[in-house]
Amino acid sequence: MPDFYAPCPKGLEGPLADELLDLGVLDARAQDAGVSFRGTLRTAMLVNLESRIASRVLMRVAYGSYRTEEDVYAAALAVRWEEWFGPELTLKVETSAIKCPLKSIDFLTLKVKDAICDRLRERRGARPSIDTREPDVQVHLHLDRLQLTLYLDTTGAGLFRRGDARDTGVAPLKKNLAAGILRIAGWRPGIPLYDPMCGSGTLLTEAAEISLRRAPGLGRPFAFHNLAGFLASDWNPMYDAAEERALPATGLPIWGSDIAGSAVEMTRENLQALGLAESVHLKQVNVLETSAPVAEGMLVTNPPYGVRVGEDEEMAAFYPEFGHLLKRRFSGWTAYVLSGDLRIAKLIRLAASRRTPLFNGQIECRLFEYRLVAGSNRRDEERPGQEAYRDSED
Repeated sequence: MPDFYAPCPKGLEGPLADELLDLGVLDARAQDAGVSFRGTLRTAMLVNLESRIASRVLMRVAYGSYRTEEDVYAAALAVRWEEWFGPELTLKVETSAIKCPLKSIDFLTLKVKDAICDRLRERRGARPSIDTREPDVQVHLHLDRLQLTLYLDTTGAGLFRRGDARDTGVAPLKKNLAAGILRIAGWRPGIPLYDPMCGSGTLLTEAAEISLRRAPGLGRPFAFHNLAGFLASDWNPMYDAAEERALPATGLPIWGSDIAGSAVEMTRENLQALGLAESVHLKQVNVLETSAPVAEGMLVTNPPYGVRVGEDEEMAAFYPEFGHLLKRRFSGWTAYVLSGDLRIAKLIRLAASRRTPLFNGQIECRLFEYRLVAGSNRRDEERPGQEAYRDSED
């Protein structure tokens, strides 16, 4: 039974392990920037279809020590690649390294590519062509200071690229990071959710798809379709069951807003592309002028910070006002704020009940939890934003 490794955004290893255990995957163990597990190719198909947090699913085909580039070549040459794919398929090799003592990562990539091509030429009479953009088969080489690992990619394009999604701009959050944030928050379908700085709507679309029981892997191809061990008799019933489980789109207690009309329109277009236009309530409004749409719920948001805005003075002025808004107009709610500006802990002037380290790409962030207990803070005499929000939806 092969070993697998599912990488994920740093900080989401625990949530991903829990998700895989919920899927029935055995021996899921959180590691650095991912989760290892054991299973069959059918297990890998299931994780590809159902995981919202994993970035991809890699099958380990070799592991051992090395000292030189020739050791890397020999390890790759010894793998029985011909049992998984033939020379008619295109190939790409990717390499990652941590504290690797060898000088050239590009040269190591070339050595693995040469070894695979040499093996297939010997065993199958021809070598595969190289395609660095859309390969049929992708092999990953990972090296640390002493050990090398070779993986066969069962995913293809990253799992954060949902099958039916259409990007109309550069989203600040990848979808698997958004899913991980929702899981950390403990959000579940039916709990009112509001993102008042929605950007392109990644948190909103993810919550809507979870609510409608849509498997994240529907409507997209996977690399495992190209592998010799692929069995349609395993895949088709699994896929059909996921399709049958999905619910038709309907109105959901999910709200989003943004000060920028372009962001609201981008979110609306993304929702429409996913068939979710009627499921999420949208409006254009300054976050500092909004109010809670219902008495209790979760506010989850990724406000502008650092490289996205670049104006320290603006952020230093914004966060105290935002904290004041939460106290006045969102009592009874729990707020989750992801920020790469680590000054937020002091600037927002609220006591965080939890701080979870996460990485948004290469940006180190914190997910701050604020429990805004009803009755503990002064409320406004009226909530004008709430009436305006309801009027805008009619």
